[in-house]
Amino acid sequence: MLIGLIRHGLTDWNAVGKIQGQSDIPLNDEGRRQAEMLGDRLLQEPYRWDYCITSSLSRAAETGKIVAAKLGVPLLEPDDRIRERAYGQVEGMTAEARETKWGKDWKLLSLGQESDEALQVRGLAFLEDITARFPGKNVLVISHGGFLAQLYTALYKDKYSERLGNLSLTILEKKEQEWNPLLYNCTRHILQKQH
Repeated sequence: MLIGLIRHGLTDWNAVGKIQGQSDIPLNDEGRRQAEMLGDRLLQEPYRWDYCITSSLSRAAETGKIVAAKLGVPLLEPDDRIRERAYGQVEGMTAEARETKWGKDWKLLSLGQESDEALQVRGLAFLEDITARFPGKNVLVISHGGFLAQLYTALYKDKYSERLGNLSLTILEKKEQEWNPLLYNCTRHILQKQH
C-alpha cells in the first residue's frame, strides 16, 4: 500500500506568510496551477493511485478536486482529521505581527493553538483507518503543512524537519507495520515549470 501525502497549493495568505490554521482560505490562481502541475506529474510516474481524500478545508479540497480529475480517480468524502492545526488567536497573523504582539516564543504561550500531541494522535488514527479501509490500495491524501509535519514527527521522530513546500509530494509505503518513505517533500513538478 502506498500513501501519497500532499500539501495543498498556494493561497494568498501563504504568499504573505499569514498562518491559516483552520481559517478557510481558498487557493489562488498560482495554487490552482500548482495542482495542475502535480496532476500532470502523477500521470507520468509509475505509481498508480486508486483514491484521493482531502481535508474539509477548501484549499485542500480544491487541490484534491483538480488532482483527482486529472488522474481520473474517485475523490472520497473529506476527512476532518487531516485538517490543519487550529492556531487560535494566531490565525491570520504574519510572523512579524505574532512576534510584535507576543515575542519570539509565542508558540510556548497558550493562545488557543492545538498541541503537537493532538495533531500526532489524529494523524496516526487517520493512517490506521485508511490502511484498514483500503488494504492494498494506493491513496493520495491532500492536507496541510503543519499537520503533515506533525504526522512525520509521529512516524519518524526528528528525521524529517525541513519546511514542507506548497504542493509537495511525500510517498510512504506500508511494509509490515512500518511506513517507509520512498519520496519526501518533493516539489520537482513546480520547480521544473519555473525554469
